[in-house]
Amino acid sequence: MKNQTKYWFLEGFNLFKKLGIVNMMKICEILDMDQIDKGGIIELNNGGKKNVFFLKKGTIKIVDQANNHVKYIVKRGNVFGELALYEEGNKTNEIAYALEDCVICYIESEMMDVLMQKHKSLKNGVLKIYGLRIKKLERRLNDLLYKDSNTRIKEFIFDYLEEFGEHEEEHIIKAKNLLTHSDIANLTNTSRQTVNNVMSSLRKKGIITYDTKFISTTKEDLKEFKMS
Repeated sequence: MKNQTKYWFLEGFNLFKKLGIVNMMKICEILDMDQIDKGGIIELNNGGKKNVFFLKKGTIKIVDQANNHVKYIVKRGNVFGELALYEEGNKTNEIAYALEDCVICYIESEMMDVLMQKHKSLKNGVLKIYGLRIKKLERRLNDLLYKDSNTRIKEFIFDYLEEFGEHEEEHIIKAKNLLTHSDIANLTNTSRQTVNNVMSSLRKKGIITYDTKFISTTKEDLKEFKMS
């Protein structure tokens, strides 16, 4: 029954779809599964062993322990901790925090590397994820050079709504408000006060609405911002 539960877990990941049921069931035998409460810490380097994680439920944030800054956000159906496959040594400067109740599976990086060598589709999938992460980092650096702080914050807010939001009614896009203003400041290389000012301005103009639980906008405002 436990392996069947893990199979249900992996079934929703594009990363494993090309492996087939037999290979997926074999992978389930070497996976560990866990539930993490909101606010909980997920150790990427546990007892000297680095792991690769798969997020089935919830949202987590990856934080740089060196400066306590948020590096990126991971939503359900995605992988994190994949740097363990490419970094030498046992130490990592990243730590993960659950922004809401989460369900994860994880595997030691060495075992994951063996699976990637055996299954080309798995290797290509992980490399694609890693590449997308690098592209996002490059975009952030480019934005820092060529865009002012207000623009960076606005773009982040609309990108967040587009990625994490769900369609409500006919024209509303609504997402859980999981990030503090300090988190957004970290992710946009701005200050908490600037984030507060920009978000307050957008709310006064009726472009976004938000409270402690949710943030939303209209499809029209999102489309207009993307086209501007």
